[in-house]
Amino acid sequence: MSSRRTGVADLKLHPGSAPFWLLSRMEKLAEKIFIIIHDEFGEEEILARLSDPMFFQACSNALGYDWDSSGATTVTCAVLRRAFNSIDIDLKGAGGKGKRSRLALKEIQQIGREFGLSEHETSKIAYASRMTAKVDSAAIQAGYQIYHHMVFVSKRGEWAVIQQGMRAEQRLARRYHWLSSKVRSFVERPHNGIVGELVHENVLDMTATESEGCRVLSTELATEGPERVKRLFSSIRGHDQATLSRWMGPNGPSESVDYYQVAPQRMDWDALKTAYDVRPTAYEQLLAIKGIGPATVRGLALISEIMFGTRASWRDPVRFSFAYGGKDGVPFPVDRRAMDESIQVLTAAIENAKIGSLERVKAFRRLGRFSARIPTV
Repeated sequence: MSSRRTGVADLKLHPGSAPFWLLSRMEKLAEKIFIIIHDEFGEEEILARLSDPMFFQACSNALGYDWDSSGATTVTCAVLRRAFNSIDIDLKGAGGKGKRSRLALKEIQQIGREFGLSEHETSKIAYASRMTAKVDSAAIQAGYQIYHHMVFVSKRGEWAVIQQGMRAEQRLARRYHWLSSKVRSFVERPHNGIVGELVHENVLDMTATESEGCRVLSTELATEGPERVKRLFSSIRGHDQATLSRWMGPNGPSESVDYYQVAPQRMDWDALKTAYDVRPTAYEQLLAIKGIGPATVRGLALISEIMFGTRASWRDPVRFSFAYGGKDGVPFPVDRRAMDESIQVLTAAIENAKIGSLERVKAFRRLGRFSARIPTV
């Protein structure tokens, strides 16, 4: 079974904010673009496209944002949230950047009431919000701290999650895409895409297929009680212990095993006590327990691998376009006139469609298919 991860492209962590003149144009242009997509395909297709890293990146660039900026995620999501509130489609956004991300669960409840979703349906979306954040902060450990979390919800209870983490010391950001219809398990290859540029070494990925045995053993260890785990954990953190790499070559180590030497300082023993009481039977249940965070996930994975030989994946699970330029002048300054003309053209197309004629919209699609066949020089 092939992986659904479509690529990796780390984004530059840029400070500052987008100017109002750009935000207002981005919002107007987004309204026109997504009205057409909605009229042609419906809300579920919009969610599917937002969960596609390449569509989202192209959409952000088309709206005029920096091609390699961390703000491409935060600003575009905020613009889309406002645009969806301004047009007649059954899609809403919850969460956002920083403190706004912590409002996601409350806003999901509000969206559920507005859309008339059942308590069970709303609870499923809230659970998805919590688990996507937990997976990308704890189950995948590439050094990125999640600071942006946006959930887009449809009236049918489908959802897409777009969240972003920062690796401050290297001024990098990484974006994670999820789609409800593609998630069969929150802990095994659940992403629709992870977007970046750098592939880091020694990244713990507990969602990889290769980590299945380690997930099973980590769950079993957690049910054996914190005292048993403490003894095992102490044995892998001995400061006087050496690794076999010392003798693996005449000129020193021939294979890097430095991830063995970065065991967490401590694990959350209270969370492991809860796990012992709850007795999870699957790794997703373990990960869902409050307090089971990156250190505890990593500690259990290292015990599984070093003490019992059950390996986890240490491979990083990790594409651009321009239409109007970027906020910072890269690859060229934003062409305000071109943006305004595009908004006018799309507005005319929508107005014609609303009076009963879809020919102009269909013509745009035919033109797009035709232009894709024109060879570049």
